Amino acid sequence: MVMAVPGGDLLSEKASAMRESLERSQTITDDVVSILGSFDHRLSALETAMRPTQIRTHSIRKAHENIDRTLKTAEAILAHFDQYYQAEAKIIKGPHEDVKSYLEAIDQLRRNIRFFGNKKGFKNDDGIAIRANNLIAEAISKLEEEFKRLLSSYSKPVEPERLFGSLPNTMRPSSASPGHDDDSSSKNNSHIHSEPHKSNADTVVYTPPVLIPPRILPLLNNLTEQMVQAGHQQQLLKIYRDTRSKVLEESLQKLGVEKLNKDDVQKLQWEVLEAKIGNWIHFMRIAVKLLFAAERKVCDQIFEGFDSLSDQCFAEVTTNSISMLLSFGEAIAKSKRSPEKLFVLLDMYEILQEIHSEIEILFKGRACTKIREAVMGLTKQLAQTAEETFGDFEEAVEKDATKTAVTDGTVHPLTSYVINYVKFLFDYRSTLNQLFQGIEGESDSSQLASVTMRILQALQTNLDGKSKQYRDPALTHLFLMNNIHYIVRSVRRSEAKDLMGDDWIQRHRKIVQQHANQYKRNAWAKILQALSIQGLISSSGGGSTAGGDGGSSGASRAVVKDRFKTFNTMFEELHQKQSQWTVPDSELRESLILAVAEVLLPAYRSFVKRFGPLVENVKSSQRYIKYTAEDLERILGEFFEGKNMNDSKR
Repeated sequence: MVMAVPGGDLLSEKASAMRESLERSQTITDDVVSILGSFDHRLSALETAMRPTQIRTHSIRKAHENIDRTLKTAEAILAHFDQYYQAEAKIIKGPHEDVKSYLEAIDQLRRNIRFFGNKKGFKNDDGIAIRANNLIAEAISKLEEEFKRLLSSYSKPVEPERLFGSLPNTMRPSSASPGHDDDSSSKNNSHIHSEPHKSNADTVVYTPPVLIPPRILPLLNNLTEQMVQAGHQQQLLKIYRDTRSKVLEESLQKLGVEKLNKDDVQKLQWEVLEAKIGNWIHFMRIAVKLLFAAERKVCDQIFEGFDSLSDQCFAEVTTNSISMLLSFGEAIAKSKRSPEKLFVLLDMYEILQEIHSEIEILFKGRACTKIREAVMGLTKQLAQTAEETFGDFEEAVEKDATKTAVTDGTVHPLTSYVINYVKFLFDYRSTLNQLFQGIEGESDSSQLASVTMRILQALQTNLDGKSKQYRDPALTHLFLMNNIHYIVRSVRRSEAKDLMGDDWIQRHRKIVQQHANQYKRNAWAKILQALSIQGLISSSGGGSTAGGDGGSSGASRAVVKDRFKTFNTMFEELHQKQSQWTVPDSELRESLILAVAEVLLPAYRSFVKRFGPLVENVKSSQRYIKYTAEDLERILGEFFEGKNMNDSKR
């Protein structure tokens, strides 16, 4: 018997239950879809019903927004009208009481014009715009007056004492100011001034004076900005130029600057002219380093932001002052050349070299080109005149025909003058190197060496000519010995030594020695002949002779007497004459006397020893042997001191 399986029924039941469940879910889904469909229909109907309301609400919101914008615009317009009327009131009142507020009012008017110009309902030809532009024009006109008033009020000439106080301590005048032609100070002015430049120019500090109070400068700058913005540059330039240039010129005039031309310079005595040149050197330094530097600072601050206008204003303010200063320098450069002017020309050239960097910095820009060129032109002109003066001096030395008598053969005044001249040249060595470099393009000292050698050669040529004036050849050579020795010694003791070189010195020392030898030959040859045995020894042995003395065998007593008398006479004549001659250098004098003594004394001792016995026992023997060798040596010591014969008698 087969039994039933319980699991099969269970599966059937579950399957049947699932089928029923799915059928119910489908029914629910259909019902939900039906319900949602009805909602969509209702919502669509509701939206259709609400659309008119939404449209009305949006229109109302837009209207409110338009009203708000219109109100804000109206408020802004009213505010600008209010600002305009406030600005108008300030401008009508004028800038005198409150310049800052006045400037703010002008800016406000400009903002008002821009505001109304951007509004569709306003045009540039509307009354408000025309009125505003007219107000600005009126305001700018008043600003010009205010700018001029402020600038004039605070523009005063700088007193000399303030300028001197701004100089470094080492350069301040002590007793006499540079503005006065005081002889005691003027002779130093043209040379002392160069020392700071040569030694410590980099450490010297100049403090330009304050020309306009610092608190006023920003205000003037604000006025400048408004006037430039309004297109009033030319009016601004004229006001500034007319005001500041006059004050600057007055400052220089108070200092002592005067405008002189070539004719004026030619009429001045040299001492007066030298003083004025010394003062001019101080004036140039003060003008550039103090006055012009201060003026440039003021100009740059007032015209800050307008560089080209600043340069133009500075150029026009300083043009007359520069011209006044340079005119004197040009007059000196063009005046008649003379040797004494060389050093003041170098002083003037030197100060222009000193201020060159300041000129380039202060007078920058295209507007100042002519001023820079004028200063550079004067620098070159002074250099050219100085070089031509060198040539004139060289020629004058060579052709000097002064009749100054140097009867004692000492150093001629021309030699002293030329040597001092050359020494002064070497005080300007660096300046001369710059000068020659600018003219010849040579960067070393070769040009200065060449000039110095030519001058000294010209001097020697002239001395050769002057030496021929002496009738005594010995004095001729003594004169040349003294002068050339003076030249050599001066060169050895100066800066010229390194430049001239050892070869030059040794060559000229030999020339000195040659003249010393020629002096001995011409002065002492004849007296030495009197001490020679030539003509004393008789070959026949006849005549009056001294017996028993082989040393004087054959010598005639009469001839020996005559020789002693001749020697005494010649020596006394030489002493009388040459004791009035001069060898100013003590070492040279001693060496020359020694050279003479080394020849004379041995010859005299030998002659006395050999021939003295012939006259020793003769009556009045002292008439013949008047001097011992020691006497001669002592008397030789009196030579070349300018003494008279009476002073050297035994």
